[in-house]
Amino acid sequence: MYFPYGETEIAYLRSKDRRLGAVIDRVGHIDRAVDDDLFSAVVHQIIGQQISTKAQQTIWRRMRDALGAVTPETVGGAEAEALQSLGMSLRKAAYIKDFSEKVTSGALDLAAVERMSDAEAIAALSSLKGVGVWTAEMILLFCLARPDIFSFDDLGIRRGLRMVYCHRTIDRALFEKYRRRFSPYGSVASLYLWAVSGGALPELRDPAPKAAKKGK
Repeated sequence: MYFPYGETEIAYLRSKDRRLGAVIDRVGHIDRAVDDDLFSAVVHQIIGQQISTKAQQTIWRRMRDALGAVTPETVGGAEAEALQSLGMSLRKAAYIKDFSEKVTSGALDLAAVERMSDAEAIAALSSLKGVGVWTAEMILLFCLARPDIFSFDDLGIRRGLRMVYCHRTIDRALFEKYRRRFSPYGSVASLYLWAVSGGALPELRDPAPKAAKKGK
């Protein structure tokens, strides 16, 4: 399953911003996979924090092989040390165990989270151990397929903005200007800015000062 969008979202963004419209036309449709199971999506995001995508995929594959399916029950039945042996830190294993216990006990109702507004869902998810605001935003985009997620904390999105609009820096006020422009389809704008940040249009360069790029 891929993040759902089509001509309605594209036409809107083109009408609001010619530069982004040109990027969309050149890059074409983006198929970005989504995981529609909220429990496994949260676990996947916790695993992936501060490690490479390749390492995340390796650990995730090992976890599925070991547990059969990543559910509150299978995670709850595994020791934290067993999860750690799959390649993650013991702290991450403890976060995942704590999450499964909250779901199993009913302290966190995932079905209720799915019905919440963006702000409410981000608050609920970021209250979990090991889940910050950025992680919660990514869960909303790549699991719940919410249409208007545009994260200031995402370094790739800010890099993409710098590259498309030739800004040396992106502060909060400037970022909010773009958020308002792209709303209610900020998620689609995010997909294209990630593509630019990842080199989809090689002629575009990041104009950020060298010192800023080191921390990007």
